[in-house]
Amino acid sequence: MRKLITLAQKAREDAEHDPESAADILRLIDHIALAAKVISREVNRAGIVDVLGATGDVNGHGEAVRKLDVFAHETIASVMKASGCVAGMASEEADDIIPVLAGGAGADYLLVFDPLDGSSNIDANVSVGTIFSILKKRSHGKAVELEDFLQAGTRQIASGYVVYGSSTMLVYTLGSGVHGFTLDPSLGEFILTHPDIEMPRRGAIFSINMGNYERLDDGLKRYLGHLASDENHHGKPYSLRYIGSLVADFHRNLLYGGIFMYPADARSRDGKLRLLYEANPLGMIAEQAGGRASNGREDITRIRPIKLHQRVPLFIGSAEEVTEAESFLAAGCAAGPARIA
Repeated sequence: MRKLITLAQKAREDAEHDPESAADILRLIDHIALAAKVISREVNRAGIVDVLGATGDVNGHGEAVRKLDVFAHETIASVMKASGCVAGMASEEADDIIPVLAGGAGADYLLVFDPLDGSSNIDANVSVGTIFSILKKRSHGKAVELEDFLQAGTRQIASGYVVYGSSTMLVYTLGSGVHGFTLDPSLGEFILTHPDIEMPRRGAIFSINMGNYERLDDGLKRYLGHLASDENHHGKPYSLRYIGSLVADFHRNLLYGGIFMYPADARSRDGKLRLLYEANPLGMIAEQAGGRASNGREDITRIRPIKLHQRVPLFIGSAEEVTEAESFLAAGCAAGPARIA
């Protein structure tokens, strides 16, 4: 019989490399897991209870707010406020930072999260997810400040995501490898099922919204043609797999290899995905698993944010494919891309 290792046990082991912060990190991970269990339960019965569809409201990004977005945001915020281990939070669903004035006063950590990524697909029963990032508070007063959150991804203490699909999986890194846990509903525990995940250096899958093709840069169009031909490094055409839920698309490529692309286009040079809530957390996981995350020119995690809801282009996945995409983007309309060593 395989030895069962719970999320709490593995997190305790991983946190031992930093004994001073280990207790706080363990409490943070434990409370994130609790919120994920509550959200998972609600997602799994979304068609039975009245949590499908839109609320009728529009958030600060001009997007329709869905009922499960609100539920996930309020669940995570409530659980983390009660934990006493965060000084403040930032959510993709909130316009401003969320100070924690009671139990979290004097805490050293911040939580940044996208409560329900891919929620526009929830009515079609498509996998959705939660993305999170843990930062250390930098200001010296008890009150949390906006500047505390505007840190490059290289300063993340931990990051992870939860995917709510045929099973519920939590994947995280504390900066020493990537591990995946599957929720066993009969035990109410996340069990280690994917230890030491390593992303293949090269895959055979590319993920992109081809509906935006005509607005893409010429260099990127050439790269897509390269992937679709049998003259690429893979030796046969790549498979296009695009779910439209970032967590689900990334999770597949983390396990099988490949590249996910959400580039800027002629209308939006800044891209669509959020640096703090999506790109940085998944970027840290990709790097820890041997992959890469880029905005097409530089590593995502090295970008210093200048605003809370900053958007970026994102190319994330297997290291060789991300580097190859950068070379095509740099070459533009030239005869060919830079060679990959």
